[in-house]
Amino acid sequence: MKPEGPQLLILKNVARFINLTPLEEQKYLSLLREIKVKKRAFLMQAGDVAKYEYFITKGCLKVYTLDDTGAPHISMFAVEDYWTGDMASFITNKPTRYFIKATEDSELLGISRANYQLLFQEIPKFERFYRILYQRSLISYIKRSNHGISLSAEERYITFKKKYPNIVHRVTQKDLAAYIGITPEFMSKIITKVNRR
Repeated sequence: MKPEGPQLLILKNVARFINLTPLEEQKYLSLLREIKVKKRAFLMQAGDVAKYEYFITKGCLKVYTLDDTGAPHISMFAVEDYWTGDMASFITNKPTRYFIKATEDSELLGISRANYQLLFQEIPKFERFYRILYQRSLISYIKRSNHGISLSAEERYITFKKKYPNIVHRVTQKDLAAYIGITPEFMSKIITKVNRR
């Protein structure tokens, strides 16, 4: 059976880094579970153990932690063709610090820990795929940390807008402020200022 829709999207994502035979594609797809999350529902909450690594085929989710005052700090937005989850919790089987919440009705493909291990045994080239995925994730995290130190809030917003034009209009101003690391009021002023140019 020929892959279509969500299956085709994840196979294209994988094909950026490794080549699969049709049989390997079918095996991989058989190890994935389809998951639907309604807008404002949680995919994962702090204290949970991450049972899956997720690939988004439709929708938008935010990944965040809460500080001591209960204020959210968003580390990423995940939309179609993105991977999300908590890799550390998934691999170590320890509780996560993160919340993952749908900001739109969303559809995902998830791979469980058991199937993840099985995948490496049956199709060893996937070790290369996930290694590249994790390396890219780490590089992105380091860049974002550096931007937090070296760029002004306005520069962080402009950088985000340029890098993620497909996301900036899909998230609330409040969530964008929690990602940039400023108050919603200050975010509003920055957006007005940038849009005037």
